[in-house]
Amino acid sequence: MNAFVSPPEGAVRSRNGVGGLPRRFRARFAAAALPLLLTACAATETPESVQPNAPGFLLGVWHGFIFPVAWIFSLFSDNVAIYAVPNNGGWYDFGYLIGIMVFGVGAKGGHSFAVHKR
Repeated sequence: MNAFVSPPEGAVRSRNGVGGLPRRFRARFAAAALPLLLTACAATETPESVQPNAPGFLLGVWHGFIFPVAWIFSLFSDNVAIYAVPNNGGWYDFGYLIGIMVFGVGAKGGHSFAVHKR
């Protein structure tokens, strides 16, 4: 038996493809829907779960800055961690990111130079 069924004679084939939607619209819809689906997996935190003395933005910057050294020490010691848990959430994470990118590892990798041969 033939798995492909041809349309009846004289039928007009749709440019929209499968489902009646244009292919460009389906691709744009999928591109917009994917980030929304991924944000559904994001963890949330209630304000009651944050301790008043939990590390905040400034300690996040410091921990991001000392990340390379702390990571090496964490390989050999169970008492050293590269990230403070519990912390106050988004501000600690933002400080950690700033500490890594601006003051820590990322600050040294952004230099570039050009070599001109004559």
